[in-house]
Amino acid sequence: MLVNNSYKDPELTQKIDGEVGKPFTLMERIKLGGIGSPKLRITSSSIEIHNLLIIDNSTKTCNIELRPKGILVGFQVRLETYLLIIPFYKLNLYKGKAEEYSIYKDHYFIKFSAKKNDISIHKFVKKLLNYKTDHLPTNIEDL
Repeated sequence: MLVNNSYKDPELTQKIDGEVGKPFTLMERIKLGGIGSPKLRITSSSIEIHNLLIIDNSTKTCNIELRPKGILVGFQVRLETYLLIIPFYKLNLYKGKAEEYSIYKDHYFIKFSAKKNDISIHKFVKKLLNYKTDHLPTNIEDL
């Protein structure tokens, strides 16, 4: 779900918390070693997101926030803040090209670059994948 999160809206906050969980507490953030990604440079995106990004002439960047049941991919267009809300069960993360990661949810996608010397980006993606696999519900076949 792609939403405009520029203004404080309790109904939208409740909907986001229902999808991906409430934000981590301070102690949980410290234990995880941080829950936010560094600034990620967007190289490509789905048509809905691309139509928003072309409004602004500045560099296209986003960031990822880890939540208990998913992630929030945030980006700014002019003075508006948009969030792509992705629960873990709909999250697909690929490393397609040598220096590019892709995040998919249904028909939305964002591709961002991660050069070889951007170690913090690679560490965050690894943390995200490890957290996702550790907190997915077990399959009925595994029992």
